[in-house]
Amino acid sequence: MAAPTLCDMTGVTQRQPAPRPVTTLSADDARRMALRAQGLLGAPDRRAGIRGMLRRLGAVQLDTISVLARSHELVPYARLGAVGRSAVEAAYWSAAPEDGSPARPHSFEYWSHAACILPIEEWPHFAFRRRARRARGHRWHVMKDSDRSCAAVLDRLKAEGPLTTSQLGGGRNGGEWWDWSETKIAVEWLLDTGDVVCTERRGWKRIYDLAERAVPEQLLHDDLDDAECIRRLVAQAGAAMGVATRADLADYHRLKAEQVDAVIEGTGLVPVAVEGWAKPAWADPAALAAPPRGRHRTTLLSPFDSLIWDRPRTARIFGFAHRLEAYVPKAKRIHGYFAMPLLAGGKLVGRVDPAREGATLVARQLSLQGPQAVRPMARALHEAATWVGCDTVRVERCDDPQLAAALRTELSRTTDDTGTADDSGAGSNTGNEENATV
Repeated sequence: MAAPTLCDMTGVTQRQPAPRPVTTLSADDARRMALRAQGLLGAPDRRAGIRGMLRRLGAVQLDTISVLARSHELVPYARLGAVGRSAVEAAYWSAAPEDGSPARPHSFEYWSHAACILPIEEWPHFAFRRRARRARGHRWHVMKDSDRSCAAVLDRLKAEGPLTTSQLGGGRNGGEWWDWSETKIAVEWLLDTGDVVCTERRGWKRIYDLAERAVPEQLLHDDLDDAECIRRLVAQAGAAMGVATRADLADYHRLKAEQVDAVIEGTGLVPVAVEGWAKPAWADPAALAAPPRGRHRTTLLSPFDSLIWDRPRTARIFGFAHRLEAYVPKAKRIHGYFAMPLLAGGKLVGRVDPAREGATLVARQLSLQGPQAVRPMARALHEAATWVGCDTVRVERCDDPQLAAALRTELSRTTDDTGTADDSGAGSNTGNEENATV
């Protein structure tokens, strides 16, 4: 399909006007559609569990920061409740069949919105990115002898099976963290171009394997051309967001806006208008088919959760400005190192910067958008504490002394009773489910 562009008399390429919307959605409708698409409105799909959640979202971002838990653990916690953390890791990666044959991967790590866990079924759809990396010819690190270094890595993996960077010979030359060894550059290059796959994180270390061994045979191909790869990823992003602008669709898997323009007509997404949105939008037809109803989740969200990882979209949908301040000098932070927004009643109604001190969850800095957010925050803090093995919650700072006092009172009487929140924001998660289906 040709890119939807026009040329004016000067020869400058211009975008075509957006198609006429088939319907107009209210801002609340769009918000609820986004929540349902992200698995945060309605009953959680416990039968599909974490693997079903991953397929639904299409990507779960990884990050080195670990406060309550790492971000990829917080994402299923927000949707499914307190699934055991070891069960989360087992669900993401591989499972050994009962017949004793080698484990089959359920996912792989690659570059999507950032470094993400992706469903293994998505392997063919990232062929366009592997080709682009290959065409570039190198990463920001350049190997001294690429042919020899890459061959050495492939030979080791073929002979010995999956290995970490350390097992391959070490990641650094002995200097700063960016001073990579030749072996590290080689294995990451092979990962970028698809000869090698990261099939697991173990102790936060990547486990590398040969693509021919790790990717199921029916998926191990680059047969899809760039347009088809991008078309499928845009369609997937639209389904994962429910309703989205062109910029939203591009950001989900970090595509270019013109790439979205070139394929949007073939994705099946439906043009819509959303009240209060300045830009045209597209909706997943399945999201339009039935009004978004059901119970809302009440939970703390990782800053890297796909519901809120796009800050302009978060501000547009929730009227909530949020940013990660982990890399901001401490004296200049407003909300704290790893501020986690509070989702309650389908809205973002507060945030907390958590920490752990022994068996105590510490709310180092906290803000609430009014008295109605006190009870949801208390329950969210209590449940998060229970999930990570803490038995006490301590509030250190709050931007409103009266709300802080009310929160401490509510925490003192919060018990293990759990439920789900209705649209008013009352209630909590579905409780501790250490043995939930994954």
